[in-house]
Amino acid sequence: MVLLQQNLKLDLKMAIIITDECINCGACEPECPNNAIYEGGVEWTMAEGNTISGTITINGDQEVAVDAEQAPISDDLYFIVPDKCTECVGFHEEPQCAAVCPVDCCVDDPDRRESEEVLLKRKESLHL
Repeated sequence: MVLLQQNLKLDLKMAIIITDECINCGACEPECPNNAIYEGGVEWTMAEGNTISGTITINGDQEVAVDAEQAPISDDLYFIVPDKCTECVGFHEEPQCAAVCPVDCCVDDPDRRESEEVLLKRKESLHL
């Protein structure tokens, strides 16, 4: 049983967040293959930058139209929409936002852990 838990930990990844150390340079935004990064204060949709249509579940249990505008996650700093972020799994070897950030403020979110399988399924659902 302990071995199974250790293997599970190795398979889990953490979502990426942008910390309050962000200098709002915008270097991360164009690097995201899922269009999951937005400037502070900007409304967003699940459909932007993706090929999905219809409805989708976000925040674990909220079904929304993919083209429905959502409130900004941050009003002051760039932010990452967790339901659009795949940590670049299936696109790149590492999250591109973190790779280009000049102040290293794109970091793992220890409160949100997802398996590579979940991230790949998200990628597939966003890019039909």
